[in-house]
Amino acid sequence: MSFQSLHPPLSTASLMPITDRPELVFVSGAGAYLFDSHGQRFLDWVQGWAVNCLGHAPAPVAQAVARQAATLINPSPAFFNAPALELATLLTRQSCFDEVFFANSGAEANEGAIKLARKWGQLHKGGAYQIITFDHGFHGRTLATMSASGKPGWDCKFAPQVPGFPKAILNDLASVEALVGPDTVAVMLEPVQGEAGVWPASVPFLKGLRQLCDRHGLLLIVDEVQTGCARTGTLFAYEQAGIEPDIMTLGKGLGGGLPLSALLAKREVSCFAPGDQGGTFCGNPLCCAAGVAAMTILAQPAFLDSVRRIGNLLAQGLRDLSLALGLGEVRGRGLLLALELGSDIAPRVVEEARRRGFLINAPRSHCLRFMPALNTTEEEVEEGLLLLRGLLEG
Repeated sequence: MSFQSLHPPLSTASLMPITDRPELVFVSGAGAYLFDSHGQRFLDWVQGWAVNCLGHAPAPVAQAVARQAATLINPSPAFFNAPALELATLLTRQSCFDEVFFANSGAEANEGAIKLARKWGQLHKGGAYQIITFDHGFHGRTLATMSASGKPGWDCKFAPQVPGFPKAILNDLASVEALVGPDTVAVMLEPVQGEAGVWPASVPFLKGLRQLCDRHGLLLIVDEVQTGCARTGTLFAYEQAGIEPDIMTLGKGLGGGLPLSALLAKREVSCFAPGDQGGTFCGNPLCCAAGVAAMTILAQPAFLDSVRRIGNLLAQGLRDLSLALGLGEVRGRGLLLALELGSDIAPRVVEEARRRGFLINAPRSHCLRFMPALNTTEEEVEEGLLLLRGLLEG
């Protein structure tokens, strides 16, 4: 067999068409920028949907992965490995949680959180299993996490849904209280609903949820797959409300670009027995080494200060742009921000931006979402704002 037959020309025909991809093939990235097969440079404010917390190909992560790949990639999750232990210790020391289970995606971590809450309900709450979630929430693409999500239209995809996820309204505590019943075991939410268009849960609402859960003996689960790992200006978004959840999930930025997620829990809630949870690649040392490299940087107070400073700079730039062009609200926290456009032009803006070498996202047809690398510079923010102004003025 010839070398050419082993390496045929690149073709998109063999990939399932699970999304509408443009005719681009990206071949390299550096920091805030991506480069395609024709050499065009793109300022990237999507960053893999907030995955690349330190930008593309960050040296600390790349070096950690190279060292680990030459040492040990996967001994199986039936054994301990040093990077997993190091990352678990780092996460528990930086949070209010005591124990960690590592997985591969945010959906998988959220699936684990659902299982853990239901197991706790079996043991401590008479078999209670219902988890109150929220309209327009997003928790992943497995059957259970799609059922937990409140994304419009998802209630009839891949029917029948997994039962047990009544939907409340974000920032409406009475709507949550009205759903509490004898089968309720937990409340689960994103501190900022990213896929819905970057809608933050208010601090009074989060405090009220904690009190409600305490009053009814329920678990509070925060899905920080998108908001965690410094994205909102603190290492975890729940810190900004001054509360302690019982369970948290992480993903996206946790691996610095590699597939890594985590389920964290207080010790009194962590009730899995051997065999209840697992996965062939869960906690593998390659991804955990990347996680250690990324989280060591993200947890530094000076880095978090910088995220807040650059986030404020971008938010103010977006507000100035909105005022100048008669657009709408700027929402979000840290470097997870959205701009309301006032009409359903967002997909068209995204497409034109891509043609001009600028990658942005439209979670809804009327708004844009911005998720630049957390170490993005003032100059890159200025470049993006100028590109955005040119798009919206045209």
